[in-house]
Amino acid sequence: MHTPPSQNAYFPVSRSSVTRPAFAWLFAALMLLTGCGHFRPSSSAEYVYVVTPTFLRDRVAIVANHVADVKNGERLQVLEHGRRFLKVKTPEGTVGWIEEPAVIDQGEFDTFQNLARQYANEQPIVNAVLYADQNVHIAPGRKTQHFYVFPANTQVAMLERASVARAAPGNVLGLPTAAAKPRAMRANAHAGKSSKKNFLQQFLPSVPMEDWWLVRDVDGHTGWVLARNLQVDVPNDVAQYAENEKMVGAYMLRTVEDPDSGKPGGKVPEYLTVLTPYKEGLPFDFDQVRVFTWDTRRHRYGTAFRQRDVAGFFPVKVTPGDASSAPGPVPVFSFQIAAGNAASLDPQTGTPHATQLETLTYRMEGNLVRRVLPPGAKSVLAEHSMPGHRKRRSRHAKP
Repeated sequence: MHTPPSQNAYFPVSRSSVTRPAFAWLFAALMLLTGCGHFRPSSSAEYVYVVTPTFLRDRVAIVANHVADVKNGERLQVLEHGRRFLKVKTPEGTVGWIEEPAVIDQGEFDTFQNLARQYANEQPIVNAVLYADQNVHIAPGRKTQHFYVFPANTQVAMLERASVARAAPGNVLGLPTAAAKPRAMRANAHAGKSSKKNFLQQFLPSVPMEDWWLVRDVDGHTGWVLARNLQVDVPNDVAQYAENEKMVGAYMLRTVEDPDSGKPGGKVPEYLTVLTPYKEGLPFDFDQVRVFTWDTRRHRYGTAFRQRDVAGFFPVKVTPGDASSAPGPVPVFSFQIAAGNAASLDPQTGTPHATQLETLTYRMEGNLVRRVLPPGAKSVLAEHSMPGHRKRRSRHAKP
């Protein structure tokens, strides 16, 4: 009779001796995985960035202890989501709770970074200084997301202008709807017939508007700020002659010698300036161009050239000259205007634009400003026939 082999013939080791190695391998694998976590950062880490300088609290309650201060732009790691609060950790390792409105998430932060990269090499139209502390927005409009806070007296480069309505439900940028377009959009057909008296009237918006500027500080932080909080860098010597308009740009054309001028080294700069009315929401950047030259006999500025009632657009281009080393280079300047004054605001971005732009170029020959015509134009039009080309005493000149 055949006897079946015993169980031990096929399993010479005990059950306990099998279980111990299995647990040993499992334990070693878990330790290995756990150990790797100490050398590799977790890919699921979530970060937020401080918008409003505030403090961390030790708990979410009406009465809570002050844990740490956090400043604008600081990055915090999110540990836990609560109701209207986030539990976060600072780079120093301090843990506390912060209100959600005081921070932006990684996606919004990346949007600001992309804006800065996009305009990193953009040439400034003009420079300015902030009157007061200013929130910097991702797009024009008070309700758009803001992040950086520029303190008062921050110097910024002005890059681009846009205008949005103060309030327009259902419109992200707050621009006027089709039923409430600015008058400029409705009056372009008659723009060429307008007189100086009603030139501005055709462009006034039918709803309250606000002007915004895209600006960049010295550290490259870029965003939109309210235009009314910007003081454009214009020399006081010519800013006093603005005549109820605001100068939005001043560009040096050349310097002249006048030992009795009281200026350093007896060198006096002469300027090209552009001005705009004290109105917001206009579909152009400036409506007046004016050249100030220095009278070496009376030792004061006078107007050598003025052009009014134009729908002008930045940028203004200037090639400076040097009157102190005759016959040195002659100053040349150019700017763009809307052909037929056909200008309006882009309904999507709020930026001013023209149906067709015309470039006007001028050169200074002594104190006379002459028009430079494009190739093929008739030579009889070489000197522009605008009033104020010949040097004359300014009504606002100093006695």
